[in-house]
Amino acid sequence: MKEKKEKIKKQKPKKCLIGGQALLEGVMMRSPTSTALAVRGPDGTILVDSKRNTRKKAWYKKVPVIRGVTAFFDSLVSGVKTLVKSAEVIAPEEEKPGKGWIGFAVFLGLALGIGLFFVLPFIINTFAVDRAIKETALSTGTRALVQSLIEGLIRIAIFILYLVLTGLMKDIRRTFAYHGAEHRTINCYEKDLPLTVENIQKCSTRHNRCGTTFLFFVMVIAILLFSLVNWLIALTPLEGAVSGAAMFFIKLGIRLGLLPLVAGLSYELLRGLAALPDNWFTLIFRAPGLGLQKLSTRKPDDAMAEVALCAFLEVQKLDENPEISQLTFGQFRYADVRAEIETTLAQTNADPAETDWIFCDVTGLKRAELKDIRIVTLKQYKKIKEILSRRKTGEPLWHILGYCDFYGTRLVVNRNALIPRFETELLCEQAIKEIQSLKANPVSVLDLCTGSGCIAAVLSNATQATITAADFSEPALTVAANNLENTNVKIVFSDMFDNLKGETYHVIVCNPPYIKSSDIDGLAEEVKSYEPHEALDGGADGLNFYRKIAQNAPAHLKKGGIVLLEVGFEQAEQVKKLLEKSFTDLSVINDLDGVARIVRARLKG
Repeated sequence: MKEKKEKIKKQKPKKCLIGGQALLEGVMMRSPTSTALAVRGPDGTILVDSKRNTRKKAWYKKVPVIRGVTAFFDSLVSGVKTLVKSAEVIAPEEEKPGKGWIGFAVFLGLALGIGLFFVLPFIINTFAVDRAIKETALSTGTRALVQSLIEGLIRIAIFILYLVLTGLMKDIRRTFAYHGAEHRTINCYEKDLPLTVENIQKCSTRHNRCGTTFLFFVMVIAILLFSLVNWLIALTPLEGAVSGAAMFFIKLGIRLGLLPLVAGLSYELLRGLAALPDNWFTLIFRAPGLGLQKLSTRKPDDAMAEVALCAFLEVQKLDENPEISQLTFGQFRYADVRAEIETTLAQTNADPAETDWIFCDVTGLKRAELKDIRIVTLKQYKKIKEILSRRKTGEPLWHILGYCDFYGTRLVVNRNALIPRFETELLCEQAIKEIQSLKANPVSVLDLCTGSGCIAAVLSNATQATITAADFSEPALTVAANNLENTNVKIVFSDMFDNLKGETYHVIVCNPPYIKSSDIDGLAEEVKSYEPHEALDGGADGLNFYRKIAQNAPAHLKKGGIVLLEVGFEQAEQVKKLLEKSFTDLSVINDLDGVARIVRARLKG
């Protein structure tokens, strides 16, 4: 008993029956409870439309044969609807089909299918084959059976010719390739392989439940039923009692009337064979349909397999999570897009926090409001893809966005000045405290090596100080001028103190270049390739600018003036020693990680 229980536990759960259909530049996948369409738009974006199949099955849809008839018409209607939906995605706005076109398309498709594969073979057989057979010595019953067989062969020949000719058309070839992608994806799932594009491409483009096989079964069943009808008519006096024209319409009417029965029996045959294990017996019945699938499917490329996989995974998501939202074309789930962004950022070794800033940019929301997002629009998604495309090259996020938020202030940033760092916010915080502690009115401040003007902008917003922002880089000063446009900050072109002769200040604040020259090439790609080296290079030991400050700052400070300097890793003690000659009350302020980041000093005397 224990062994039996263990075997039951080890049994794999029964797989959900999932089918599909090729669309225009896409694939539809459907399970008993969900349907998903995935279509690649003109710009290459995969768009998804999904819904839950909430309608309960009517009783007659569970009755053998009858369920096959209803399934045939349901698939015809839904097939046309999904094709029209996919056409709406890929077609220009002025070429999109109207809503009334769906009903007409269903009628037209059904009429053409019946006319091409049933009426035309009957007409050819009646006016060409019948006359030749009547001249033979065959009995009436035998002649009827031969006529039906030939009619069936003509029907199969027309079907094969139809597949061959349509397969010559470029657009249809692509649709056949998407048909192959649909089959490969379902085969991959049913083989228990991990659902990846690579594994999908290893699977067969043929499948036992394919509609092509169903149509072949329709033709075979039609041969058998129509042969029986022809034989029965031949045994009755009806054929000699009515005119040839009347008999033509009687036989045609009987054929059309039997089509639902043909469809129902074919469905049961397809369903039954699909449920049987693979062996030589089932292969005999499946082989013709699988052979025809070589004409109705093509080998898909990886992009097509990706679309089919997207549709399949969407069906699985809806089936597995009843709380997850449905989608319409042009919508994307926030959680899915967030995962995509995080994956891309991880591949570029970027800060994971950038995910929030990207969403803030494309939605216009604040970080605290992101938790309320459920759906991302197509316009937003396209902008996200553009950002990620540039981010993958190593370009800094803030250069891509064209701005950054620094200490509550939005600043313009580009390649002409350093992107403000979080550590510099600590320098601003300390400078605000120093300014507010001074009794002078107004307090005068020099922001040396201002770069983007970030420190001057923050101090201008937070205090009443008179501020001068100086830098020796004209491109950087252009950025600073943009950021300081609506402030009273004075901007000066100066190589350190050269153009500031005679000026004195209560506070000098500076974030100078402090990277060792030999360390520049080892910096992250987004720093060394996209930010100005003159704003990074502090000389052989990284202390060149601190020496200039230690030597020249005393002459530009008022009595008891304060110097606040941002320093690099393990530079604080060296900078303190440089300042000891002219400054007192030297102290170091650590950042949130405990790293010595700010050196504060007061001018002696």
